This record gives sequence, C-alpha cells and structure tokens, in this order.
Amino acid sequence: MSDVEIVEGYVAGAIGRVAELHGSYYHRNWGFGLEFEAKVARELADFLERFDRARDGFWAAVESGRVQGSISIDARRADGDGAHLRWFIVAQSLAGSGVGSRLLRAAIDLCRLRGYARVYLWTFDGLSAARHLYESSGFRMVEQRRGAQWGAEVNEQRYQLDLR
Repeated sequence: MSDVEIVEGYVAGAIGRVAELHGSYYHRNWGFGLEFEAKVARELADFLERFDRARDGFWAAVESGRVQGSISIDARRADGDGAHLRWFIVAQSLAGSGVGSRLLRAAIDLCRLRGYARVYLWTFDGLSAARHLYESSGFRMVEQRRGAQWGAEVNEQRYQLDLR
C-alpha cells in the first residue's frame, strides 16, 4: 500500500470526493440515496466556504493524489454545544489501515489545542467499526433517538468527548 498523507485544509476535489465516499458507502450499506449525498455535498461546501482556520479544522487522507478520507471540526458553536465532528469517512480500501485513527486524532488534537470543552458527533446504530474507534478515543454515547436526518430512518446516536 502506498503512503497516505493527512493533509490539513482544503484539497482540490475534496467536496466531490467526500460526497462520493459518503454516498457510495451509505447507499451500499444502508440504502441512503440522493437526499443524503446532496446534503453531504451542500453542507460540506457551505462549511468550507465559511471555514475559519483559527476555529475550525478540515483534514483529508490523500493517497496518490486522491482523497481517500476526511474529517472536520465545525467549531461555530464550540462555546455552547461543543465542537462538531463531521464528515468522517475512510475509503473501504483503507479500512483497518489506521488512517481513520490518524484522522480522528488530528481532529481531537485541534479541539484540545483550541481549548474546547467538548467535541461531539452524530452517528447511528450499526456502524460498529466507527463506534469502536469513537469509544477507544474516549467518546461516550450521551443521546439516542429514532430519526431521519440523513434521509432514512435510523437509530441516531450522539457521542461526546469531554475535554475539560
């Protein structure tokens, strides 16, 4: 396997590729459709357009010039809700390679550096590998409910990592 570089900040093609990774994975495994992929692309584009390097974070896992994963910290509401971890995905070809752990560590390190009290994310029941990664990094589930924010009804879960 070639080296995978974790690149901080926007990478050309990242919006489309991150939307593709999400759309393909969640369609194949969970039946999510157009609504979900469009939401990922739209919200990621909005985030990157208002990105504030002094507050937010975005990292891409790049292999041979191609985005193969991503993670972000949206800290607009860090003083209240906490920093929001979003768009965390790694290409299937890199599953189990440690790339996901490297991305998650970069995001948590930024939150610690900025002095955020907590970081949280929304996921859903059934994503066992992701849940294991979150829990091994200190996140704990703080809320669970039925919902359809991603275009299909699932058991949504909020995980939180308290940093103070």
